[in-house]
Amino acid sequence: MLWHEITIHTTEEAVEMISNFLHEAGAGGVSIEESGTLNKKRDTSYGQWYELPLNDIPEGQAEIKGYFSEESPAQDILEEVKQRIEELRTFDIDPGEVRYEFRTVNEDDWATAWKQYFKPLRVSDRLTIKPTWEEYTPEHESEKIIELDPGMAFGTGTHPTTALCLRTLEKVVKGGEEIIDVGTGSGILAIGAVLLGAKHVLALDLDPVAVSSARENASLNQMDQRITVKESDLLGLLNGSGGENLGITLPVNIIVANILAEIILLFIDDVYQALEPGGVYIASGIYKNKVEIVQQALEDSGFDIEDVCRDEDWVAFVARKRS
Repeated sequence: MLWHEITIHTTEEAVEMISNFLHEAGAGGVSIEESGTLNKKRDTSYGQWYELPLNDIPEGQAEIKGYFSEESPAQDILEEVKQRIEELRTFDIDPGEVRYEFRTVNEDDWATAWKQYFKPLRVSDRLTIKPTWEEYTPEHESEKIIELDPGMAFGTGTHPTTALCLRTLEKVVKGGEEIIDVGTGSGILAIGAVLLGAKHVLALDLDPVAVSSARENASLNQMDQRITVKESDLLGLLNGSGGENLGITLPVNIIVANILAEIILLFIDDVYQALEPGGVYIASGIYKNKVEIVQQALEDSGFDIEDVCRDEDWVAFVARKRS
């Protein structure tokens, strides 16, 4: 089978939004390659190893590839995506001097080739991500394994924001908490939270592909009874459109959201409403140039900032709702 491959050269800051545009346009798969410049130090603090050599993508830049079926109107899709990318500038997201490439490729060239580069990844003292097709033996008894087949959804743990969130959850989860994971993607954060001791996680996403992927991964990790996945956002949940059998009782102990800063700013008040007094909000996916505005919004909405965690150019806040 042949597929149309659209390559977008942009900035690391715009990667997650553009990836989402491609998914929403019907991409059968999306790949992301960020800068491998020698100026960027690779994190080996947990014994990580890297299959791919450093690439020659300039620092701060990235290449995103979207794959669309041969029958799809790829040129029309490209024009739509171009327009949405240009609109990012009005939201203070800089996609840089965007370049586009277009070609037709065979499915065998991309559909499974990426799997050879997704290896078991130790992301924290206690958490290791293992793709389903790889063998791995834990190094110690306290090491917890996240079995993952990300499919078409976000969240393999290799992106700094995902790894940052998992390490932050490890600091915050003490055991027995009820948690909401907003924008769950592949469900990786929900699974990690349960492994760390959470009682139950409600995983929310508006993308039906992500919802399906998160459910499959929850089942893969034998967590069907401790992770509930719903196609909803937090506002929909608060308005009662999230359905019954949520597995949690509002307000909850912890909310985690690994989403872009622009989206985080839209539902801070909803998070405040859904958290118990003294509850913790982990807000991640914040690029370095948005740190101050997100921090100010959190404080204005009634949160105290307890910690600011960083990984490369990305930041996660640990904010506690004032009692």
